[in-house]
Amino acid sequence: MPNEHRVCLAYEVELGYQVEAPDADFIFNVQPARTPRQRIVHDLLTVSQPVARHEYTDPATASRFLRLRAGVGPLTLRYSGTVELTPFHEEPERIPETWIPNLPGEVLPYLYPSRYCESDVLNGFAMSQFGSLWQGYGRVQAICDWVSSHVAFVSGSSSGTTSAAETLRTRQGVCRDFAHLMIALCRAINIPARFTTGLDYGADPALGPTDFHAYVEAYVGGRWYMFDPSGTAIPMGFVRLASGRDAADAAYASMFGKVTPTTRWLGIQPVTASDGVLRIPVRVPHAISTDDGPPH
Repeated sequence: MPNEHRVCLAYEVELGYQVEAPDADFIFNVQPARTPRQRIVHDLLTVSQPVARHEYTDPATASRFLRLRAGVGPLTLRYSGTVELTPFHEEPERIPETWIPNLPGEVLPYLYPSRYCESDVLNGFAMSQFGSLWQGYGRVQAICDWVSSHVAFVSGSSSGTTSAAETLRTRQGVCRDFAHLMIALCRAINIPARFTTGLDYGADPALGPTDFHAYVEAYVGGRWYMFDPSGTAIPMGFVRLASGRDAADAAYASMFGKVTPTTRWLGIQPVTASDGVLRIPVRVPHAISTDDGPPH
């Protein structure tokens, strides 16, 4: 991997809650996935209550789940990490679609409709808009561009249950909704696509403080390539946290019990990479993937 593609990012997350009844359960997903192209240099997670913690890593997506049961009172989770990314870059015109018979088994679930990505409902629309385009990366980019230009980013315009079909109808939403719509349109024309979370590196401060960010990975050319249909952040600065069929699979925090969220703070910044060079993530015309691709 050429050094000029290497970037290193340090990020912090602090999540605070008030637990109002005993035996409240939490599942967190704020730690970066460990992949061959996403190396964790530093990793520290603390929890304010002295409770048992159980970790699980999904073998298919590398998503890292932290499970714990908290007692009554305040609970604060703090995470800090430094991650070095060496993403794969490719010229878009060199990336064909991967035919269904050639898809790895773990990719197959991302062909199907899911709760928030009703690709079956949107099949007719997707085929009329994108069905005749060249079957490669460019067709995925066309879907991404269409969503970017036809949906307005409006904070507070959707809810946690808004689906892709609703976003297509209202033509407004936040990053989660842009991602769901793009995923549904990709799946509707037989392109595997998944919902992925990170932090919104490079987002306009006018949109608010640093936050978690939803983007899309589409499986073409034997790799998961990154797309940001909301256009609010810089893909070269995306640290992958979790991936799934839609937002239901990739929440940064899930609470079970009587719990009130109290605080949420996130920060991310580029730092010096292992070769001693500080590189600032920028927008590039290349296709970018932090997936290691097919075996050779």
